[in-house]
Amino acid sequence: MAVGKRYGRGPWILRDIDLRLAPGDVLAVLGANGSGKSTLLRILAGLTRPTTGRLTGPAPGSRRAAVGYVPDRFAAQERLTAAGYLTHLGRIRGLPVTTARRRAGDLLDRLALVGGPDAALRTLSKGNAQKVALAQALLVPPDLLVLDEPWSGLDASAHTVLAELIAETAADGGAVVFTDHREAVAEARATATRALAGGRLTARADAVPSAPAPPAPPAEIVLTGPPGPAAPDWQVLPGVLALARRGPELHLRVEQPHTDAVLLTALRHGCSVRAVTRPAPPSAPDASSAAAPAPRTAAR
Repeated sequence: MAVGKRYGRGPWILRDIDLRLAPGDVLAVLGANGSGKSTLLRILAGLTRPTTGRLTGPAPGSRRAAVGYVPDRFAAQERLTAAGYLTHLGRIRGLPVTTARRRAGDLLDRLALVGGPDAALRTLSKGNAQKVALAQALLVPPDLLVLDEPWSGLDASAHTVLAELIAETAADGGAVVFTDHREAVAEARATATRALAGGRLTARADAVPSAPAPPAPPAEIVLTGPPGPAAPDWQVLPGVLALARRGPELHLRVEQPHTDAVLLTALRHGCSVRAVTRPAPPSAPDASSAAAPAPRTAAR
């Protein structure tokens, strides 16, 4: 049977998952919070064993058999510097010291780590810790790159670099799987999308159901400021759902948990905030509908 996951006698988190990845694939998995996206990625990365079914991977002796994994939370509290931490991981993964140090430096430089490679891990902000997490996943060119909400917390310039790194991994023959909850990001960065709902993976992104307790409606932000090459890439900022220019004004629809971060980005780029509207959350609807299960295919 296909891959499934449950803990003890608890409910099934994943059911009948049948996913095939080819070299160069970039797959986005969309789903609501609690839909099982992180569990699926941990199974793909080999960190969690499925309850049913099995995984297959590159054949022994193949060109590469490396997996790079970025979890949804990376909270390294070591007293090492970023470069020291990455060099140590590179040695564990079979790289010579000089190669590991050079590779770490190149990645941290591209991602523009604040404080540079000598910054202590325990001093890093969430966004900069995420940059180190990305660097550790790419120290050895991966055969499979698994990214759990990888854009979360990154600044606008790092968003662009991450997109480049994903494209480079795919061009080099690696497969990439990432999770997100924004269809716009999936359409821009992935070659295919799947939706995870009710423990099952479907091919239709619009099959993702609303959460039982719906979040507050998106906030409306109105900005003014001179457009130009230094402006952020608004469409890939976490929480940005839509944008439109109306004369000198830029109107953004933003998920309310991300409103403050978007406003901070706007101010840092010299924009003026004309208006912010935060609608009150609606009452929870009757969660009586369920997504149709995906067609069952041959087990892996």
